[in-house]
Amino acid sequence: MARILITSALPYINGIKHLGNLAGSMLPADAYARFQRARGHDTLYICATDEHGTPAELAAAAAGQDVATYCEEQHVLQHDVGRAFGLSWDHFGRSSSPQNHRLTQHFAEVLEAQGLIEERVDQMVYSIDDRRFLPDRYIEGTCPHCGFEKARGDQCDNCGNLLDPTDLKDPYSVISGSRNLEVRDTKHLYLLQTKMADRIRAWVDGHPDWPTLAKSIAYKHLDEGLIDRGITRDLAWGVPVTKDGLPRPGMEEKVFYVWFDAPIEYIAATQEWAEAAPDRDWRSWWRTDAGADDVRYVQFMGKDNVAFHTVSFPATILGSEEPWKSVDMLKAFNWLNWYGGKFSTSNKRGVFMDAALDILPPDLWRWYLTSNSPEGSDTAFTWEQFASAVNRDLADVLGNFVNRILKFNESKFDGLVPEGGEPGPLEEKLYADVAARLADLSEQMDAIEIRKSAQALRALWVVGNEYLQEAAPWTAIKTDRDRAAVIVRTALNLAALYARISAPFIPFAAEKIGEAFAQAWPPAWPTADVAAELSTVPAGQAVRAPEVLFKKIDDDMIAEWAARFGGAE
Repeated sequence: MARILITSALPYINGIKHLGNLAGSMLPADAYARFQRARGHDTLYICATDEHGTPAELAAAAAGQDVATYCEEQHVLQHDVGRAFGLSWDHFGRSSSPQNHRLTQHFAEVLEAQGLIEERVDQMVYSIDDRRFLPDRYIEGTCPHCGFEKARGDQCDNCGNLLDPTDLKDPYSVISGSRNLEVRDTKHLYLLQTKMADRIRAWVDGHPDWPTLAKSIAYKHLDEGLIDRGITRDLAWGVPVTKDGLPRPGMEEKVFYVWFDAPIEYIAATQEWAEAAPDRDWRSWWRTDAGADDVRYVQFMGKDNVAFHTVSFPATILGSEEPWKSVDMLKAFNWLNWYGGKFSTSNKRGVFMDAALDILPPDLWRWYLTSNSPEGSDTAFTWEQFASAVNRDLADVLGNFVNRILKFNESKFDGLVPEGGEPGPLEEKLYADVAARLADLSEQMDAIEIRKSAQALRALWVVGNEYLQEAAPWTAIKTDRDRAAVIVRTALNLAALYARISAPFIPFAAEKIGEAFAQAWPPAWPTADVAAELSTVPAGQAVRAPEVLFKKIDDDMIAEWAARFGGAE
């Protein structure tokens, strides 16, 4: 039994996330976690809300709430909508937790002791009209690299370059829109990433199995030359800057930069999880001197987060010189776009997680987002593609097979798994086909190839329909009831197998199928002995057809949703 630690990019606290956020981190992480649990591995899936930084303050102000209350409410909302989507986190924490405060302050102190943090008198943008220094996300302007006119003070969303606020051209205050800005001296802490450049490159070199997307982003930043990063900000909401357990002199009004403390929350959230039960030990997952050297750590995130997790967070972990577990596999995803453009709350473009569940069950979204996973390139959501994935894959292939064989069994064998007969050549061929495709599915899942895994799963569903069509129990029963019994018994067992292997992707429908066969849940992943796996539902057992698993999407529905959420323009 392996030990597998899984984390996905922390969803930011300012509102329910859109489908692109789900597709690029949390959903594939969940499918992988479910798969590894089913294989019997000791699997821990950790996530949390990322609650510090400027956007939280701005969102709270817009909602008319203090920021702590706002974050507490939003955390509950994000937790609940994630659970409704079937996200099987072992713990969903908060970066504002006491555990993360302590751990962030600890890392700052040990990094300083290692000579990797220093105080600098910095020049920062001060808004005369707002009477305050403006942290990076309180400033927008034109990107000096690509000319994008709404680049933020920390990063350009158009070209992906990391920025400092003073890099921006024609900057303005996000708070007031004022351009009455000036640069003033202020003292901040800097993480000396330049000292870590060779070590971080060697660390990245040591992960040749990372996806090309993750490696290319990491090497881009290394090749361009790392810069020392400011890790404190002029904000009230965040982890206070301390020294020796007390407020740091001259920095009493400052907090740590959100991108310094947020990745540390992976560890802190595991502490939160461990402290909730007496038999849990977070150190065995994160400290190599406490047993974490046998852990495989897999991290899921969109491409816009990769730079921070291949440069900045490794500088923290490695630079501490403490025995922390670092990531083994960084699975990066491109973007799911909305008809070629970006999801936008303000422009009412795209579907967000809560709205998605208002109109359709979660499995339909889960299937579309995994089978069209943005791995090799950006992908674009369209209502037509979504409807096709639901209708052709779920309803016509899987739903049709399960419903067809269970209804036939009810009408011809009184809802009992039929006895009699022995498997013949068609069944032997089926065993071989299922074994080959099951091996492919397992291999693709183990390699975290999400789209290929979905394709392999669909291919397995197709095998069942082809077998049923060729074996034709409705014809066999007219002349050879034993032969019909073999076909039906085999097909019923195949449907039960589909429940088990579909659970990582469509857990709610899979459980409904499993209930039809009184299967134990959650299910174990099948072995390579397909003949044995296709005899687990014994003759004589009562089975029942579930309610319709997947309702088809028609043109009227598409027109209604396109009007509500936007579509091709």
